[in-house]
Amino acid sequence: MKKAKRALAIHDISGFGKCSLTVALPIISACGIETAVMPTAVLSTHTGGFTGYTYRDLTDDMLPMADHWKSLDLKFDALYSGYLGSFEQIEIVKSIVKDFKTADNFFLCDPAMADNGKMYALFDLEFAQKMAELCAMADIIVPNFTEAAFLLGEEFKKGPYTKEYVEHILTSLSDLGPKKIVLTGVYFDEKAVGCACYDKEANIMDYCLQPVLEGIYHGTGDTFASALCGALLNDLELRKAAETATKYTCRCIRRTLKTTPDVRYGVAFEGELPWLIKELKYND
Repeated sequence: MKKAKRALAIHDISGFGKCSLTVALPIISACGIETAVMPTAVLSTHTGGFTGYTYRDLTDDMLPMADHWKSLDLKFDALYSGYLGSFEQIEIVKSIVKDFKTADNFFLCDPAMADNGKMYALFDLEFAQKMAELCAMADIIVPNFTEAAFLLGEEFKKGPYTKEYVEHILTSLSDLGPKKIVLTGVYFDEKAVGCACYDKEANIMDYCLQPVLEGIYHGTGDTFASALCGALLNDLELRKAAETATKYTCRCIRRTLKTTPDVRYGVAFEGELPWLIKELKYND
């Protein structure tokens, strides 16, 4: 009997709005993966476009949860971290990785801390340096161009990009420690956008692009990274996993355009889960 796989997703969770755990749990589960969760905070809504939201920090609960799991001898096939709200949470995730990372699983880090050339509110360059330390422990990282620039201590550059610049970013990020990089927001003209992926050990670079869809859609980064994690756990190699996640995210955006009256609600990922399941063919 084939052993079922299990992932641990470490993110905050919003009562309303599609991002972080609200996205990661259903998407990875739909990929046929048992998904354990470690909430880092609970919010009434996500922060993109909403004001007046409630926020409860769960930092003090993280290590006790991990200690309980250790006492149960739980094992994970993947560790997947996203937005972390403080230096302390970064240090806690480092400790969790040390305790649960093995030669047989992978740690995927989405260094969610910046976009559009700016750090998120309350973050600074020191935070980026600490996030770079966490990325150094990862097998796979999934930054956008802004996050990549801050991780590397370089000036952010707006696109369109050249292949030479993209490949400079990919190789420089791999020098931090992770063996595999998936860089999002890659585009060379105004017609197509997607990601670039780099497998350092195999020395392979690939691009996965889709036609540009106008607008800003909250939760697409978490949607992409979660689909990527699920695809990798279904034993897809990096390029195919990134391609699947790119296509899935674009399908979700198209569905959002048709079905969602307010883009602040988040990307409409649910209706495209049947496509993702079929694409992975994990029931075969």
